Amino acid sequence: MRIKILAALSLLFFSLLCFSSLKLNAATVDQVVAAAKKEGALEFYAPSTLTAQGAKQLEDAFNKKFGTDIRINYSQSGSMTADVSKYIGEAAGGNPPEWDVMILIDALHGSIWKRKLHVPFDYRSLGVSEKAIHYNNGTVSFANQVVLPAYNSKNMDPKDVPKRWEDLLDPKWKGKLGMVTGVGHVDYLAIRWGEKKFLDFGRALAKQNPVPGKLGELYTRLQIGEIALTTTLTNSFIIRAQKEGAPLEHAQIQPVVAPAYHIGVLKGSRRTNAGHLFASFLLTPEAQSVWERYNGQTSAFVPGTKMYNYVQGKDVIYLSQNDVDLVNRVVVEVNKILGFNP
Repeated sequence: MRIKILAALSLLFFSLLCFSSLKLNAATVDQVVAAAKKEGALEFYAPSTLTAQGAKQLEDAFNKKFGTDIRINYSQSGSMTADVSKYIGEAAGGNPPEWDVMILIDALHGSIWKRKLHVPFDYRSLGVSEKAIHYNNGTVSFANQVVLPAYNSKNMDPKDVPKRWEDLLDPKWKGKLGMVTGVGHVDYLAIRWGEKKFLDFGRALAKQNPVPGKLGELYTRLQIGEIALTTTLTNSFIIRAQKEGAPLEHAQIQPVVAPAYHIGVLKGSRRTNAGHLFASFLLTPEAQSVWERYNGQTSAFVPGTKMYNYVQGKDVIYLSQNDVDLVNRVVVEVNKILGFNP
């Protein structure tokens, strides 16, 4: 009997502890706004494509929405991979981060998450959809890319346009297929196919003698006809082509690979409240409009956005924290198979 009473008391204590923890983590918008006002600023790392003008528009929209006067200091990315390594190294040495928040591609935030270097937060308390919250409440996904094979419609007969990923293995593309060094998100196919099938696909791609290059290089080569198509090209380059009048298009195949930009507050940040508030803000219509204007992407999880409408009825691959180890593993292996230096 005594054992049963002790067990019941232990269960009650644990329940109260969990309730207390949830209560402490669930802050109201007003509370976070008030705390962010006291911090007064935010050190903000983001892609260079945002530009200082775009960052200023985000700052203005953010302050207007919440009635704040928070200064957002924008640092444009150089090499995201190198900058993440820099932050991880500084954190290991006990140094505070240069930035309060970083906007990175989802897989790079995985490296930060695995070292427990995010500041977790109950973003649901700020109205963020659970679908957009990742890495144990450490990041918010706010903009998705579309990554598919691309071709020059001026140079390709419509009947030759790939209808599925496996069509890239047709012998007619041997030596004419551009591929991003570092694989360029084609590794996300392992999430749907599994490791074995994807690595078999990588071995078959290697026999095609793909032409390696960075995204910008392949974009140019595709325009001038040096290559017939690319294994992948992000939609930011398709949008750029449309603006420039270049006849580049995505092959409309499935599954669609949809990497995401995530924002996360870094461990050691001095402005966590402003960071969490800003992260939730990026999913608002005001922020989505600015991000689309400068970067071309919107969120697949915000109803009414271009990306939300695009993914309806499609088979789409998103990266989750459960897939990080798989993707990191296969990207190393397929780069070895292809002889690329990522």
